[in-house]
Amino acid sequence: MGPLQNFLRDSADGQLLPWNRQVAAAERFGVTLARVEEAALEQGILPARYQRNRNAMTVGDQLTLFRSSVAVIGCGGLGGYVVEELARLGVGRIVVIDPDVFEEHNLNRQLFSTPANLETAKVEAALKRIGEINPAVTLVPIQAAFSPENGADLLRGCQVAVDALDSIKVRLELADVCTSMNIPFVHGAIAGWFGHVATQFPGDDTLQTIYRSWESGKGVEQTLGNPSFTPAVIASLEVAEACKLLLGQGTPLRGRQLIIDLFSMEMQIIDIVESNKEVL
Repeated sequence: MGPLQNFLRDSADGQLLPWNRQVAAAERFGVTLARVEEAALEQGILPARYQRNRNAMTVGDQLTLFRSSVAVIGCGGLGGYVVEELARLGVGRIVVIDPDVFEEHNLNRQLFSTPANLETAKVEAALKRIGEINPAVTLVPIQAAFSPENGADLLRGCQVAVDALDSIKVRLELADVCTSMNIPFVHGAIAGWFGHVATQFPGDDTLQTIYRSWESGKGVEQTLGNPSFTPAVIASLEVAEACKLLLGQGTPLRGRQLIIDLFSMEMQIIDIVESNKEVL
């Protein structure tokens, strides 16, 4: 056991490592906070920030999350909540892809948008925010539009992709790239009081089935708008799906679509894909 590991063991309060001792370890041994977190988890010591996760997942699960990489495509209404929740969950590497800057109409619902951030790149605001709330997480900001041409490069090294887009065309392209790269893909969409979530595994045609009647243009959100609460709900469900995929636990929404009506407070799950494939 090396000096860093000994320091962490001696610094732990029971099996919990306080944040101030993580910072002290990074400064004393000249390593990143990410390295300190990984070293602690490797010894079965849980950073104290995750102690409320303990009844839902093990320290080993937390280490798996820390060693995982998730791509979030879109950093607006859905994406801001997805990125923040992944970081607070303890996913160690988050690749955030979005070409846009914040505009005034984003202020009603987009988590990282503030008056001070208007005209700021969304991915740069995400980088700053995650650096403030969980500096042990590595956030990779990519200010670019996702496309079939750059998709493989953008998703390389990621275990899961999360859809936070507002374009059906690009969503379908993302689903195709994920299939070609053997990456499961969590889809979410919102419009007004309504939203839905589904998970597509490589080889499935979930998105093609959901949008089989689509011909062109953006989705119905352009007509119904988006209040502040809808993206928060759907993004949280997407993060729950991503967490299950990373840990290989629970029952994902494979071949199923979860439909949420917040106006009537009704939810239903419908079968949308027949699949005989093994769950990854």
